[in-house]
Amino acid sequence: MPITSLPSPYGIGTIGKDARKFADFLKKAGQTVWQILPVGPTSYGDSPYQSFSVYAGNPYMIDLDILIKEGLLKKRDITSRYQVADEHEIDYGAIYYSRFDILRVAFENFKAQDQKAFRSFKRKNSKWLKDYALYMAVKLSFDNKAWTEWPDEEIKMRDEKAVRRYERKFKDDIEFWKFLQFKFYEQWEDFRSYVNGLGIKILGDMPIYVAMDSADTWANPDIFWLDEERKPVCVAGCPPDYFSETGQLWGNPLYDWAYLKSTGYEWWMNRIAAASKLFDITRIDHFRAFDTYYAIPFGAENAINGEWKQGPGIDFFNVMKETLGEIEIVAEDLGELFDSVKQLLSDSGYPGMKVLEFAFADDEKNAFLPHNYTNNCVVYTGTHDNDTVMGWYSQAKGWEKKHCDQYLGIKEGDEVNWKFIEAAYMSVADYAIVQMQDILGLGSEARINTPSTLGGNWAWRMDKKATDKTIAARLHELAVRYSRLEDN
Repeated sequence: MPITSLPSPYGIGTIGKDARKFADFLKKAGQTVWQILPVGPTSYGDSPYQSFSVYAGNPYMIDLDILIKEGLLKKRDITSRYQVADEHEIDYGAIYYSRFDILRVAFENFKAQDQKAFRSFKRKNSKWLKDYALYMAVKLSFDNKAWTEWPDEEIKMRDEKAVRRYERKFKDDIEFWKFLQFKFYEQWEDFRSYVNGLGIKILGDMPIYVAMDSADTWANPDIFWLDEERKPVCVAGCPPDYFSETGQLWGNPLYDWAYLKSTGYEWWMNRIAAASKLFDITRIDHFRAFDTYYAIPFGAENAINGEWKQGPGIDFFNVMKETLGEIEIVAEDLGELFDSVKQLLSDSGYPGMKVLEFAFADDEKNAFLPHNYTNNCVVYTGTHDNDTVMGWYSQAKGWEKKHCDQYLGIKEGDEVNWKFIEAAYMSVADYAIVQMQDILGLGSEARINTPSTLGGNWAWRMDKKATDKTIAARLHELAVRYSRLEDN
């Protein structure tokens, strides 16, 4: 359940009152893990997998009602700038053109308050915060153009004198962007503490790649496969598969793994350490790229003509365990998997993913069928890249649907979504995770993302009356029946 999909009065889910209400629902429902999407600031296309920073939190998730309680905002500061048009869909455009104006009012009011905690936050996070805040201030001054298109070549290439010049020029704006991160992290710590206090772990999502248009790429060009003009040589994606006939062209810069290895993977170690402070469990997106990654020539129209390159392999995870100790990880191991990828997953010891919507396309040897699971995996009804269960079932092919009916014992009139949920719960997988849309039995209208498409994604929001006692009791009964509550 993404944070942004939660109900709230202000057009997008936040880490305020409604997030706590949802956690209360999960507690009543016997749930012990809440998986979310990445929480970084989103850019063009609104995808949480294309963020301006791997460290920064999304300012949209800052709860405005909490800022009111702190005396940083008045209700009219919000209502005079923003009116919700649709409670069930995020209007990112309307939010973009109003939210930062509202947060700027809070920042101006904050200047009169005690700055001690803010100064401490800036010191503790200076390694990434200075670059991010400067990047956002400069980007805004250049009409939000990507850094690769900034007209000032000196700041584009991070000339030291230019950096100091822009730091002086945009001193107040830079403080504003730092303030937003201060408030995000302050609210996040309270939110996470509340959720953990209910006995629920937060499973966060960490994209393997970063956006080209990001503070990370701008500030750390040495760790990426870029040419002398800092343009990508090749970009990330994946070959044609069950999601797309022409593959997926993500466009992210690829890593210079040889350089990273020479540094002890320092940038990555810092990133994973930061994620482990945000989340209790971290899902590493596109895990297979640590074995072999797909490189597509920069400028290609699609992902058909890419080639596989060698990643860092088990050496990366050995260094990670030596540097950071044991961190709870889930490996997203979907897609085309070579034997070497399967071996890497086995050697790492991390649980992989099983998706029930993929289970019925062929025979009984299908690895996604529950009878083929081992304990060390996480089973999903579907993921954010899939249709909802009800949407999938309504469009499933004849043989696939028949196989599904026979395997799950679905008869006419049965609630298909609950058959899927029960199959996940009764499996031997260590974790069973269900999309909120599947719990609610929603169709394709509630799908949150369709890969390789731009626009209309990441916008679904849950109705504020959706989480009722009946659903909670039903989930709790399944959790008890299949021994998924630790105290049962």
